[in-house]
Amino acid sequence: MSIIANILSVFCKKENKEATDPTMKYLIVGLGNVGAEYEGTRHNAGFRVVDALAQAGGATFQDKRYGFVTKMRVKNKELVLLKPSTYMNLSGNAVRYWLQQEKIPVENLLVVVDDLSLPVGAIRIKPSGSAAGHNGLKHIAQMLGTEKYNRLKFGIGNDFPRGAQVDFVLGKFSPEDSKVMDEKALVCCDAIKAFALSGLQFAMCNYNNK
Repeated sequence: MSIIANILSVFCKKENKEATDPTMKYLIVGLGNVGAEYEGTRHNAGFRVVDALAQAGGATFQDKRYGFVTKMRVKNKELVLLKPSTYMNLSGNAVRYWLQQEKIPVENLLVVVDDLSLPVGAIRIKPSGSAAGHNGLKHIAQMLGTEKYNRLKFGIGNDFPRGAQVDFVLGKFSPEDSKVMDEKALVCCDAIKAFALSGLQFAMCNYNNK
């Protein structure tokens, strides 16, 4: 075999390994509720981020089992973006299915979720934790059998009177807050890319509380 043929053979084997290696694939899940009545609501902050990520990557979502799915590449990594169509309370069905369908390990899962405990637009990436009353996170933990999965919490604030939490999370942002969320969604996109390319610790150190 010639030297050129040897080089091509090694290159092709490397390319094939990268194409089939599950550690090169990541499932990025944005939580939210489907339907026009929920579009732009605080509870759909996760949708907002994965929509921005898909748009930046020139990717288009397709309606598939348990959710809207698209794929994009960031250097040598493949990101599978998912917006569950199960509604928030059954998000775990979509997450478990697409992890299995794409043969992605749980450590390569990142769930983007709205968070009442953080100011509007604040970002906090964590490797695990309790659901803290969030039904989407709670169902994902039930379906995966563990609370040890990565999540990117996207702050929506908590400026609501006692007993009005449901109306608040299902309500829409003010124009000012919406602008902040759009700007910070792009920072979330950078954090997600950092997570895939450089790991969770790097993403936490460089993007938490940004």
